[in-house]
Amino acid sequence: MRRPGTRAAALAALAVVLPLAAACGDSSDGGSDPIKVGLIVSLTGNYAPLGSEDKKAVELAVEQLNAKGGVLGRKVEIVFRDDKTQPDQAVLGLNAIKRDIDAVIGPVFSNSALAAEPIAQREKIPYLSLAPATEQVEPIKSYIFVTPALSAMYAENYLQYFKSQKITKIAMAHDSKSGYAVAGHKATVALAAKYGVQIVKDETYETTTSNFSPIFTRIKDSGAQSFLFWGTGAPGVTVAKQYVAAGLDIPLMLTASQASSLWLKPVGAAAEGITVQSAIGVVGEHLPAGPQKSVIEQLAGPYKQKHGYAPPQFAQDGYSAALLLFEAFKKAGSTDGEKVQKALETMDLVTPNGRFQYSATDHSGLGPEYISVNTVKNGQFIPTAWSKGELAKTVSGG
Repeated sequence: MRRPGTRAAALAALAVVLPLAAACGDSSDGGSDPIKVGLIVSLTGNYAPLGSEDKKAVELAVEQLNAKGGVLGRKVEIVFRDDKTQPDQAVLGLNAIKRDIDAVIGPVFSNSALAAEPIAQREKIPYLSLAPATEQVEPIKSYIFVTPALSAMYAENYLQYFKSQKITKIAMAHDSKSGYAVAGHKATVALAAKYGVQIVKDETYETTTSNFSPIFTRIKDSGAQSFLFWGTGAPGVTVAKQYVAAGLDIPLMLTASQASSLWLKPVGAAAEGITVQSAIGVVGEHLPAGPQKSVIEQLAGPYKQKHGYAPPQFAQDGYSAALLLFEAFKKAGSTDGEKVQKALETMDLVTPNGRFQYSATDHSGLGPEYISVNTVKNGQFIPTAWSKGELAKTVSGG
């Protein structure tokens, strides 16, 4: 490798402002050569719509940083690889660039991330994952960090919401071939009793499933008050359209994998009224003014100007990963892998995804308080009254 060998006030001090990220540091380990960051995402295959948004956001973050002089007196350069939504391609991609990079971001596909991460750990390459599967960081692997909220955090956030709405019985379905969905299902099962929730019907499907009618039939008379669906990509679109057409009166609850125009546009009018989680950055316009909203706008404004639409869930993840990595280089004063890893383990930083507080025993860094439960209204994700109140308390220290 290229490496040798009050809360509001606290947030203000921690928020990233890119002009400051160009602060000087010890660049003796690389001179004026660019810092090279690997980016492995799905640019083809089923997850291409997700990976392309991550790529756009990371490119924007690098562009903004380099316009201010870079970090450690050096520009940052991205080394791309397409995992083609295939775990073996993620492995091949990382193996191809591992000797030439200082750190790596990606992939968005949980199965690809789980396949590639052992290489980063073995080679001691600081790795920021764009996938939310819990098993990436449980147990801890010293060089592996996650930037989206974990599946378990999304599960707990929904259970908190259910408790607030006096929902005590739910039906659930999850994609048995998706690491994200499997982890989310597992966490929901493990935490349900804590929040007084009973899972009265528990179904599985596969990523290739195109007809959800049998599942709808089984949950219809189950007594469930909500139907929690764990899945990513095409199944989220299919289930929403078919659910509305089936006329079920049990509210459909989707997770943050659907918090994007990539889901809203194909679902169209059928999306109205559906409940969808998201990262805090997706609903930043509904937050009170402050450091958290400012860093969200640092991404949102330029991204919309560049691409013509607001940054979706996946762009929030990519941009947050880039900010965390830039700050780690700055904090370490170096691109040395061990120093950057230690800097990440003591990171306390506000990003569009929320305030990260990594530690030696927590490589996810985010809690469920940075997740929003939204209702789709007029084609927009609008925080529920419960989430709006909870998020306001989170960012203001209430």
